[in-house]
Amino acid sequence: QARLVESGGGLVQAGGSLRFPCAAAGSTGSRYSMGWFRQVPGKERDFVAAVNWSGKNTDYADSVKGRVTIARNYDGNSVDLQMNILKPEDTAVYYCAARLYGPVSIDPGVFEYWGHGTQVTVSS
Repeated sequence: QARLVESGGGLVQAGGSLRFPCAAAGSTGSRYSMGWFRQVPGKERDFVAAVNWSGKNTDYADSVKGRVTIARNYDGNSVDLQMNILKPEDTAVYYCAARLYGPVSIDPGVFEYWGHGTQVTVSS
């Protein structure tokens, strides 16, 4: 069972960049697909980006394509989400998620493990 540790949230000016690391502690040797989702009050949790266990397959939401890169780190148990040209509409709580041995998915319901979320606020 993975313990997901998220970071990278905070307050940033529009046009700036943030990097969101997520580490799956205690899961060395496991093959997790990992992804990021975001949620604003009163709305559903929405897909942002995901990468499979090998790092070869990725997927991105239309709203962030061209501004976001997701990649596996060298340890194989963590992922970095790099977001550039941030916009006020990117403001949300961002959640890291992991799926053991599963393929990349945009459906939050298939991810088994979740972080506690990190707040991102983009000022205009």
